[in-house]
Amino acid sequence: MRPTDKATQVTLKSAFSATRTVVGMTTTPHTRPTTRQRADRPLLLPGQTHAAPGPHDMTGMYVVHHGFRRDLAAFEAAVRNTPVDDAEVWELLRKRWDGFAAVLHHHHELEDEYYWPEMLRRTRQVGLQSAVETLTAMEAEHHEIDPALADCEAGLTAMVAHPCPAHRDDLDAAVTRTRVALLDHLRHEETEAIPLMQRMLPTEVWEESERVALSTFPKRFVPFLVGWGLHGLPDDAARRMMAKAGPAYVVVHRLVGRRWERRERRTFKYA
Repeated sequence: MRPTDKATQVTLKSAFSATRTVVGMTTTPHTRPTTRQRADRPLLLPGQTHAAPGPHDMTGMYVVHHGFRRDLAAFEAAVRNTPVDDAEVWELLRKRWDGFAAVLHHHHELEDEYYWPEMLRRTRQVGLQSAVETLTAMEAEHHEIDPALADCEAGLTAMVAHPCPAHRDDLDAAVTRTRVALLDHLRHEETEAIPLMQRMLPTEVWEESERVALSTFPKRFVPFLVGWGLHGLPDDAARRMMAKAGPAYVVVHRLVGRRWERRERRTFKYA
């Protein structure tokens, strides 16, 4: 379940091409941050390994990372504790995995197709070999995570079709592998790749990339995405995210938030 299609990717590439034309994509440092940007502290959420200072508001990035950590911890607990014969909950877990995987694939596709290539171009131009190695590793780590995600999907499908202790054990191992690999990748990204983005990407490029990223999710996916992003956030972080996302985000959350939370409690009732 991936929220981007070929038509959307064409639009994304056009948008990023236009941004490169407007900004020039030179290797000069980003524009001087405004007073407000300098005053805002980077968001630091539970489990997060680093909050890189700089001109770009990484709130959305860190909220997504929080969601990945939160979900995999919940899936790991649910897989181990959900009774094998509770067919309704296994079906809910299988569907909920689709949402998690969609957000993760979308996040990685954007990084692999737009962020990392542009950052590699810049770091190669100025001869930052250590940065080149970091950015090359980012995409390689994504490819290492993909098979583990596929194993989890297959394991949840098996538990729905033929629930048994053996299938649960296989699924438990797959979820654990996925969690270990993704946590390590997020640590690497937060401590090395995001600081590079803060240092080298012009503000105009970052802001345009955020607009493009949000536009690639199909409208039907927005209610899930809003509930998913805010679930489990500390109150101050939730307020910050809603202020950043704008009034439409707040309205959607008011409409779907309680229903989303009820379904989440049913899905992870044994976690």
